[in-house]
Amino acid sequence: MGKDFYEILGVSKTATLDEIKKAYKKLALKYHPDKNKSASAEEQFKKISEAYAVLSDTDKRKKYDQFGEDGFKAGFGDSNAGFANAGNGGYTYSFTSNDARNTFAQFFGGQDPFAAFFSGGNDFDSDDGTAGFNLGGANQFGGLGSGFTFLNTGGGQPRFTSRQTMGGKPKNLKQDPPVERNLEVSLEDILKGATKKMKLSRSVYDPSTGQTRREDKIMTINIKPGWKANTRITFAKEGDRKPDTVPADVVFIIRDKPHPIFKREGQDIVYTAKVSLKDALCGCTVMVKSLEGKSFELKCKQITPSTVKRIPGEGLPYPKEPNKRGDLLVKFDIRFPENLTESCKATLRNCLPN
Repeated sequence: MGKDFYEILGVSKTATLDEIKKAYKKLALKYHPDKNKSASAEEQFKKISEAYAVLSDTDKRKKYDQFGEDGFKAGFGDSNAGFANAGNGGYTYSFTSNDARNTFAQFFGGQDPFAAFFSGGNDFDSDDGTAGFNLGGANQFGGLGSGFTFLNTGGGQPRFTSRQTMGGKPKNLKQDPPVERNLEVSLEDILKGATKKMKLSRSVYDPSTGQTRREDKIMTINIKPGWKANTRITFAKEGDRKPDTVPADVVFIIRDKPHPIFKREGQDIVYTAKVSLKDALCGCTVMVKSLEGKSFELKCKQITPSTVKRIPGEGLPYPKEPNKRGDLLVKFDIRFPENLTESCKATLRNCLPN
């Protein structure tokens, strides 16, 4: 009984040409002897190549479907196509490594497919030297409004020296420059940590067709508690896929999102309380809420423009020591009266020291 080419490629007998191409591309990249060093890889690579050579050709596939491999190769249906013609007019595939490689090279148009499908990890760099996780650039994406879309709310550089062409000659590939994008993160997310999902739209060159298509990819960014502004998250080689070019790295730079109440100073959170000149001079009680919503009562006997009250442990976590937190700093904005009567001015002149 002959080989089942459909089973070899893992497709159904009703598979379209695009499905056959997709299956071959996936399996050929997996079992290519230059990439897969297992003992059975080359034999599997030959089988895949022969199956594709038959099923991708309309005439060969029609006769294979009608007569099976044995009848097709015996010349039933008067087949005269193939890598070589048998003496009886049947089809033969010489089943050598060279023929399999030729099929592979023709499919990818002579380009190095491993360069397009080669991808590294993602690295994270923090401004304080913190090194962390592995996750996953683009030549051009425009702003966050074109190419990147919010769906909801690592150290070291990628190593790449050279790839090999199908002919075995070394080819030094140039990498596109990194694409940097700001990512605004709220203080609440910096306090507790959060997950951001970004949709990346990039162009991908298909060597089998010579066409470029658009592709969307979801990238996940895990915001760690206490991350500082300017922390960089690098998604290595996630940019546009172009022939003979290493895709650019896409880099997100953490920026503090403006908060309506608080500001950030390192790991400390700053709250500015507005008090009247009267309260500043005579003393008052100020109610303060933390970033987490806790209430604190501060009794102030006297307030000057340089007065700062400190509430320990109510700031942001330290990236390397998440159990340790900064403080909540309370500063004061003293409101002066816009108008004073002459009698008030006289009273103040008598009461206030020189």
